Amino acid sequence: MQYLAVLVWLAVFGGLAALGYPAAARLFARFRSNGAGFALPVALVTIWLPVYWLGKLSFGPLTVAVGLAVLVGVAVVLGLDREALREREVRLAEGIGIDRRAVAETAVVFVAAFLFLLAIRSVDPAVHAAGGEKYLDYGMLRTLLRSGTLPPEDFWFAGEPVQYYYGGHLVAAILTVLTGSAPELAYNLALAGFYAMLVTAAYDLAANVAAERDWTPGVGGAFAAFFVGFASNFATIGRLLLGVLPSGLRESLAPGIEALPLSGEGFSYWNASRVITDTVDGNTFPTINEFPLFAWLNGDMHAHMMGTPFLLLAAALGFALYLTPAEERRRRLGLLAIVPLLGFFQIVTSTWSFPSIFGVTYLALALAPADPTALLPDGAAERVRKRRRRVADSFGDGAGRALAELERLFVPLGVVGGLVAVAGVLALPFLTRTMTGGSERTIALLPAAARSGILELFAVHGAFLLVFGLFLLSRLGGDQRLPLVTGVLGVAAVAITLPLDVLAFTLPLLVVGWAVLRFRDAGYETVLIVAGAGLVTIVEFVYVSEQAGPLRMNTVFKTYMQVWVLWSVGAGAAVAGLLGGAKRAAQRAERPAVGRGVVIPAFVALLVISTSLYGGFALSGHFAGASDPTLDATEMPSWYEDDELAAVDWLDRNADGETVIVSAPAQGGTPGMYNWNSAIASSLTGVPTVVGWAHEVGYRGSESYYARVDAVDALYTGTPGDAASVIREHDVDYVWVGSAERNRYGDALVNFSDRPGYEPVFTHGDVVVYEVTAAELPA
Repeated sequence: MQYLAVLVWLAVFGGLAALGYPAAARLFARFRSNGAGFALPVALVTIWLPVYWLGKLSFGPLTVAVGLAVLVGVAVVLGLDREALREREVRLAEGIGIDRRAVAETAVVFVAAFLFLLAIRSVDPAVHAAGGEKYLDYGMLRTLLRSGTLPPEDFWFAGEPVQYYYGGHLVAAILTVLTGSAPELAYNLALAGFYAMLVTAAYDLAANVAAERDWTPGVGGAFAAFFVGFASNFATIGRLLLGVLPSGLRESLAPGIEALPLSGEGFSYWNASRVITDTVDGNTFPTINEFPLFAWLNGDMHAHMMGTPFLLLAAALGFALYLTPAEERRRRLGLLAIVPLLGFFQIVTSTWSFPSIFGVTYLALALAPADPTALLPDGAAERVRKRRRRVADSFGDGAGRALAELERLFVPLGVVGGLVAVAGVLALPFLTRTMTGGSERTIALLPAAARSGILELFAVHGAFLLVFGLFLLSRLGGDQRLPLVTGVLGVAAVAITLPLDVLAFTLPLLVVGWAVLRFRDAGYETVLIVAGAGLVTIVEFVYVSEQAGPLRMNTVFKTYMQVWVLWSVGAGAAVAGLLGGAKRAAQRAERPAVGRGVVIPAFVALLVISTSLYGGFALSGHFAGASDPTLDATEMPSWYEDDELAAVDWLDRNADGETVIVSAPAQGGTPGMYNWNSAIASSLTGVPTVVGWAHEVGYRGSESYYARVDAVDALYTGTPGDAASVIREHDVDYVWVGSAERNRYGDALVNFSDRPGYEPVFTHGDVVVYEVTAAELPA
């Protein structure tokens, strides 16, 4: 175990958080923690922005140093800013100082989460090809570290820049440079860092939401950290309950679902991430329903994971807007000015989630106590107010209030539309390249027959739905609850009949959540409830049709992770509210209240147990038979061949930033994607190969990808002229002949040793690497 590397990364994280704290404290001045839980994400975005732009000219340690200098400069300027000092003095005079305990809590949460994830990775650290896309993620990190400019060269499509959102991998590369780490260690350490940032951000945001509502902050933060870092969906508890039912009843309730014995025998950590399936014309299409523990246990360092801390940073900015009164227009505009920068960052980091950045901002403006029209220029705001008064004078106060509510819908829409436009302009070079590179993505309507069933939805989202249902009921008066429950049951019955099962859950959350925010006792936790409900609803009607299918598999995959993250924070704060209410009810010692004082804690305890079963089974299996811990991502499993790994190591040591290789393409045939030897050399070194994984179809289109496949096939099986043509076109330096090439081409594989211009420079078992001398090849 590389303990020194762990300490170095913790020290760098601590230093970056300290430098990011002045900016976080300025943004989140009304938080009890002054935004300490967001200091590290703020610092990383601050470094990333100049590195990204300067990287167009040159990327390397010097560029990272410039980014770090920008962060230091921002910290110094904010630390000496007179307005900030004056604001701090006012807050201290009002008795609102820095809660040092809250700051310490966030540090403890970060370290605990970081070490927890490192323990998980240390017994399975390899970036192997099975069960995920670690080859993509590790290859992206390696090619960034080899690259001299941004965007880096595509290691699966030599000579062309990557067509993938690489911003999170750029964050990992920046951290690798700052810590001076070897890439094979940086992968797992960065992965743990993203996890720790997510858990810490969830803790801090939920704690501050709870504090604003006069609930116990630590309770809200702890439950948010639990939901986002350890809890699972109801798939595992559901299979356990099926196991105790008679077989006939089990088959009638859940046909085709495999029951799980109470011992957990036969448990697979994979199953809980594949719950919802779509069926169209008798064909079944799976979807991916990941949650954070599954994702980080699986060990990919994927964009949808790396973007989550920054999604919560956007949610925190939304909360800061929500808390800022209308009179502080300048401050509100300042907070809004940050949103396009964060949106631009998220476009490059996790394009799927950048709309949520602006969606949360919209909801924060529309549902905040402050009038959104106060954001308009003075003249425009005055005209809006006069029009509202005229409507009220002409048609009554009710009409005036209705108009004010419409303004809450449309004024923030215009404001956020402007922010989206700014972010789009900033990201235009990235979007232009990725959207015009032959990508075959379109927006499509989901067939009605493919929509999720109510039991599937409950299995995935049930824990949150139960918390939110109880919480929203608690926001209403006693005489309003029965009509609400009756109405919800009616909506559910109609929704299931249509079939629009999703509306049985999300429509009540959207309508009741919006209503209690506007007219009852609710806070920012309900804004997050509404945000998640909107996302769940959208993917039941539209999806992105693309190569990464089938159907809406990838759309649900990328969207549900955002839902889980937002709802974890909302649920953490809601649980704090429920427990606080139950405690107060029990203290009043009234008969109904005593019952509530027992029922709510019992419900919460059952919820924690039922959503922890997955983690218990998964981690016990994960650590069973663990050998010596290590964080070396290239410490490969036993099924990898030593010959191939030795050749990879040779290439890694001998390649430079201009090296290009050719190897067998990895597509649906041989070698298929997710096989250990598929594009292994480029994936584990970042050295570009002429054509690699078939994921490139989604990035560049079928025609471009398969043209290269045909050319590479001709190189390995055709004439010397065929091979020379490919080598000259792509400036190939080495020809790789390993198990993938022998399996794909068999007896048709040419013997390059018999041809002039190919010198075997590495031979180990069945693996041969040939260096190419282009001048000796046929014309």
